[in-house]
Amino acid sequence: MIVKSDKSRLDSRGSGGPRVIAFMLVRHFSMIAFTAAIEPLRLANRESGEKLYEWRLYSVDGLGVEASNGVKVGVDHSFAEARNVDSVVVCAGVDVQAIDHRALIAALRRLTKFGAAAGAVCTGAYVLAKAGLLGGYRATVHWENLAGMRADFPDLDLREELFEVDRDRFTCAGGAAAADMMLSLIARDHGPALSAAVTEQLILHRVRDAGERQRADLRTRLGAAPPKLLRVVSLMEQSIERPLPVNEFAASVALSDRQLERLFWKHLGRTPTRHYLTIRLEHACQLLRQTAMPILAVAMASGFNSASHFSKSYAEHFGRSPSAERKASALAALD
Repeated sequence: MIVKSDKSRLDSRGSGGPRVIAFMLVRHFSMIAFTAAIEPLRLANRESGEKLYEWRLYSVDGLGVEASNGVKVGVDHSFAEARNVDSVVVCAGVDVQAIDHRALIAALRRLTKFGAAAGAVCTGAYVLAKAGLLGGYRATVHWENLAGMRADFPDLDLREELFEVDRDRFTCAGGAAAADMMLSLIARDHGPALSAAVTEQLILHRVRDAGERQRADLRTRLGAAPPKLLRVVSLMEQSIERPLPVNEFAASVALSDRQLERLFWKHLGRTPTRHYLTIRLEHACQLLRQTAMPILAVAMASGFNSASHFSKSYAEHFGRSPSAERKASALAALD
């Protein structure tokens, strides 16, 4: 799909053969993202009355893979046995950065060398990045993993879109966004009418555009909050590494410090300072879980000037130190 293939695949397509897609399942992959990606293909075949798509499942050892929800999915072959496919889709999930991807990376490089398009759902984009397959391409990943990926791959063009299709690379945020991405690809492959028919079968009202938000907007997340409060919280989320004093936030919405504090207490039940600290600590938590950044570097990236202040604030908020957080995350990845 959206693919520049090797000669054998071009010959297959020219004779009316289906487009073959390899789904590479990584341990603890996201089940919802995987099924949201594969079901539109099945329905495209059904609605068209033709076998437009064919898919094969692969794992590191050719054995079944356990998803993040504990369900085990059987596969057809190992990564090393993947051959003659039009596209390859990496399906990953939690703790993707703690898994040994050498066999998968070797397969991805081999398949793309022979013309396969490369895609990913959820954190599968991390594996594509590790394989060196996203350089010069737009890409996206689940919002929770975006900060970690940007820290690990600062030269990549990582965006906050629901999905990105850039030439022979396609990535999505995961979850239901995998369906939006595949429906968009089906429309490009076989026209909007087929995509619309599949969308109706999925009981979806429409295909979301790539540029729509991954997360609910602030008004939805915070409830019925006044515009000035929403504006300040938005500015806080954009000013993590270099925190601004609260009086600057107040001035930006033409309020006094006391007026801003009353606004936060009324609608969020906490002070602006406490809310801002929570945003920064949650950002730090993501970096600790998803990257190998030194703790001091995580502290600096989250707006703290010293490791001791960071550790104290982190422990008070989460009930364990940054080093304990990292250790717990590493142990969880081994389960």
